[in-house]
Amino acid sequence: MIATLINSLTVIIGSMFGLFFHKRISESYKKTVFTATGLIAVVLGLKMSFEGTKIIYLTFSLILGGILGEWWDIEGWILKFGNFLRNTFAKKESDKDFAYGFLDASVIFCVGAMTLVGAFKAGAEGDYTLLLTKSIMDGFVAMMLSSALGPGVAFSAITILIYEGGLTLTSIWLKPLVNDLVLSELTGIGGILVVMVGINLLGVAELKTANFIPALILILVFVALNPYLAFLPM
Repeated sequence: MIATLINSLTVIIGSMFGLFFHKRISESYKKTVFTATGLIAVVLGLKMSFEGTKIIYLTFSLILGGILGEWWDIEGWILKFGNFLRNTFAKKESDKDFAYGFLDASVIFCVGAMTLVGAFKAGAEGDYTLLLTKSIMDGFVAMMLSSALGPGVAFSAITILIYEGGLTLTSIWLKPLVNDLVLSELTGIGGILVVMVGINLLGVAELKTANFIPALILILVFVALNPYLAFLPM
C-alpha cells in the first residue's frame, strides 16, 4: 500500500500547485488551460483506446455499459458525493466545478493499465517501480487539471486509495486472471472514457462519462467468454 499512499500524496501536492495558479489567473487564461488539458486528455485517451484489439467486445461493452450506467445514474451518485465533499471542505467552490474536477480526475488517474499492472506488481511481487513512476506522472497531470478545474481534483486521491489500494490488497488472488488480452481491452475501454473527459473539458459536449464505467466490467466478461466467441468478427 505504500506506493498507493505515495500516489495519492503526489496527486494532492500536484493539485496544490495547480490551485496556486487556478486562483491567480483570469477567466480567459483558465479557458486556455481547459483547452490544453482537454486536448491532452483526448490524445492520451486515443492512444490508450488503440490498444484494444476486440472492437466487437468494445462496442457491446460501451453500449450495454452506458445503458446500465444511465439506469443506475452512476454519474449522479458520483457528483452527489463530489458535492458532499465540496460542502464539507471547499464551500467557496461551485458545485459543478468541484464535482466534475473530482469525477474527471478520478477517471484519468484510475482507468489506465499502469494502475492495474502496477497494483498487481506492488501487491504480489513487492515491486513498486511502476506505481512510483505513475505517481510522478499523476502529480504533474493533477497540477494541470486542478489549475483548470479547482480543488475537486485533489479529492480524487480518495478514489486512488480505494481503487488502486483495493487492487493492491487483492492482487495475490486476482493476478492469475490478468493476461495480455485483459490489459489491452481494459486499456482500450479506459481510453475511450478519457477521450470523453477531454471532450467535456473542451466544451464540445456534456457527456456523462461515469455512466459508462460499467463497460469496464462488461469488457472483462467478454474477455472471459472469448474462447466461446471465436465466431464473432473482430
